[in-house]
Amino acid sequence: MSDTVNEAWRKYLLQLQLHPLRTKAITSGVLAGCSDAVAQKISGIKKLQLRRLLLVMLYGFAYGGPFGHFLHKLMDKIFKGKKGNKTVAKKVLLEQLTSSPWNNLFFMMYYGLVVEGRPWGLVKSKVRKDYPSIQLTAWKFWPIVAWVNYQYMPLQFRVLFHSFVASCWAIFLNLKARTVATKKA
Repeated sequence: MSDTVNEAWRKYLLQLQLHPLRTKAITSGVLAGCSDAVAQKISGIKKLQLRRLLLVMLYGFAYGGPFGHFLHKLMDKIFKGKKGNKTVAKKVLLEQLTSSPWNNLFFMMYYGLVVEGRPWGLVKSKVRKDYPSIQLTAWKFWPIVAWVNYQYMPLQFRVLFHSFVASCWAIFLNLKARTVATKKA
């Protein structure tokens, strides 16, 4: 078993080196799909909603992985050559004040409009109601994740680490964003 895992990891690292954006997008999509499957089961959905699962995977593939890839490249350019706790703190602060609010807002809108197929008025109302508490919760959780990511993860692993933790966060967001209608399935 260990040889199989080591070989799979070696192949993953090779793909990450040869095709970083594609590999991060696929990784993010798969992890998003896994988190949605878990969220569906936790929320009591009897039969896995394949359409919903695929749309959440699409979000990870088309948005989550690429956004993270370019965000971390940009952060390294902005803080080129700078290291230490002050630099990590600045990266965390910048990320929390810019991409964190945007990512949570975008996920809530995508989930409501695309995944659940709700009209704009209902989605807007749900965002107005739930976004502040979700963002405040995010600011309690994500700065720690960002600190670990910037302090200890090499650039090529930041999206992988972030996507893994985000899969847990997405379970929280999925459960928060879902409506009573999803229980009917």
